[in-house]
Amino acid sequence: MQTELIKYKEAGKFEETRFEKIHNVIFESSQEASIIVAQEIASLIKEKSAQNKPCVLGLATGSSPIKVYEELVRMHKEDGLSFANVVSFNLDEYYPMGKTNIQSYYYFMHEHLFNHVDILPENVNVPNGTVSPEELHQYCIDYENKIKNLGGLDFQLLGIGRTGHVGFNEPGSHINSGTRSIILDHITRADAAPSFLGIENVPRKAITMGVGTVRSAKRIVLLGWGLNKASVLKKTIEGEITSQVPATYLQDHDNTTFVLDQGASAELTRVKTPWLVANCKWTKELQLQAVVWLSELTNKPFLKLTDKDYNDNGMSDLLAEEGSAYDLNIKMFNKMQKTITGWPGGKPNADDSSRPERATPEKKRVIIFSPHPDDDVISMGGTFDRLVQQGHDVHIAYQTSGNIAVSDDEALKFAEIAKGFDLNTKEPNDIIDYLNNKTGDEIDSLEVRKLKARIRRSESLGATRYFGLDDDHVHFLDLPFYETGTIKKNNLSQPDIDIMCQLISDIKPHQIYAAGDLADPHGTHKVCLDSLFIALETLKKEDYMDDCWVWLYRGAWHEWESYEIEMAVPMSPDQVLRKRHAIFYHQSQKDGVMFQGDDNREFWVRVEDRNRLTAKKYNDLGLADYAAIEAFKRYHF
Repeated sequence: MQTELIKYKEAGKFEETRFEKIHNVIFESSQEASIIVAQEIASLIKEKSAQNKPCVLGLATGSSPIKVYEELVRMHKEDGLSFANVVSFNLDEYYPMGKTNIQSYYYFMHEHLFNHVDILPENVNVPNGTVSPEELHQYCIDYENKIKNLGGLDFQLLGIGRTGHVGFNEPGSHINSGTRSIILDHITRADAAPSFLGIENVPRKAITMGVGTVRSAKRIVLLGWGLNKASVLKKTIEGEITSQVPATYLQDHDNTTFVLDQGASAELTRVKTPWLVANCKWTKELQLQAVVWLSELTNKPFLKLTDKDYNDNGMSDLLAEEGSAYDLNIKMFNKMQKTITGWPGGKPNADDSSRPERATPEKKRVIIFSPHPDDDVISMGGTFDRLVQQGHDVHIAYQTSGNIAVSDDEALKFAEIAKGFDLNTKEPNDIIDYLNNKTGDEIDSLEVRKLKARIRRSESLGATRYFGLDDDHVHFLDLPFYETGTIKKNNLSQPDIDIMCQLISDIKPHQIYAAGDLADPHGTHKVCLDSLFIALETLKKEDYMDDCWVWLYRGAWHEWESYEIEMAVPMSPDQVLRKRHAIFYHQSQKDGVMFQGDDNREFWVRVEDRNRLTAKKYNDLGLADYAAIEAFKRYHF
């Protein structure tokens, strides 16, 4: 274990603080971290094999371990890593749930790992979601005893849910709990809803290893990826042990490591407020982060902060560097003021030294990349509208069809409308028959997927036409990685990158806008952003790329922190209403949208509230009072 800790320390960002009660390491990316974790698992497998002993692994499902399993499969195929001595026990399974159901964890594990390595079928243990209710209690006891009879788990891989659950040990679980059936928390079911095409399809029960079973493992590694896990990870790592956050029970385990990416670590004290942990090197970025924090903590605008405010809140060394609160406050006020602009494409014939964008060229070629066919208007509809109104050559590029997010009921409605026109084709009838007889876990037929894609295309064109954009400036890229017909997507491949490169090279943009929403590091937004980053890397030596600036916006769930914002585009009340109207064109995504999460507000309500909150934060810092603000951060490639 000591060797592995050294490896983690060297590879990631490691620092023990008085706030933290669980050893954790922060990596630049989940990809890098997953490889390190896979290497530890591989080393353990080899060590046990050399001792002629079985290697008993506890395995997790969900998006967090996918890259770990990919690396293990690679090591098996390319480096000869054998799983012949591995005995695996999965943490959990939905109940009831058949093994062949594509939503089952049995299916998941075989899809991502077992089908690709030489593990013996008899050594694979996944809780059986088809056990009868009468036999379920004894089945759980037997599952627990099977682990104990093998000497316990040598290694347990974990993810963490937003309720703080490990496995399906939901809030209220006891520290000594064993394998059992459990009722799933609403938040857990909401998070699973996209995979099941709606929360109503998510089972209410599951079988799970207990907290006691997990804690009996000799070694535990928990994976935490993305901003949406940051809050619960802070509670788990820095909070008190409580049954309301079952992962906190791991604080008492003496061989546990939490492996985090930057997004997941964002709320930790040493990341969010490092000046409370140790003396800091006060970079310009950290200065702004600290003063924004102090302003929010004291409920004072920048220009009213005093020397005492700084000294009382662990920032006396910053004050010593700057000389006085007065000078520092003005410096930070001016820095935030310069992010505000009503000219996202740059203001013509104006001094741009204190503006976020260049004044020249006056009319810019712009590409707005939208992962799904509504992210453009949801996330930056006001800025999109203004760019068109100010005469820029704006292009919209929808990276995926978004067909998976159209409900069967919505598709059935359009098929019945088409049938009513009595067209000389039997396609509408075929689609109607298919949808009426479709089973819950069945992948859509190609015809249905095409119809759902057409629905989203027509909605997108309605919104872009409303903003005055010509149809020939709207590009439907249909990146191949997305077109699987299921929630599980393929990895990026060269055809995806080629499509991105071709569009950029055709338009030669001065500005690119893209979704920087990384809450789910394995979600579609992240894959679409990666496709852009790879394309930029491929094209960066082209002359026209010297004049290309990239601005990242956030989606409907998260916004940039105030200190991260580099361009803030204010909106008037009338512009807020125009943005809302554009969002309304996406009717298939209204009224019970399939990927709602645990937030019951519709997307237009969420984003209006978010834009108003961003404006309020600016006003609270002492800046102008706007109705709403859309925020962007520049990406340097």
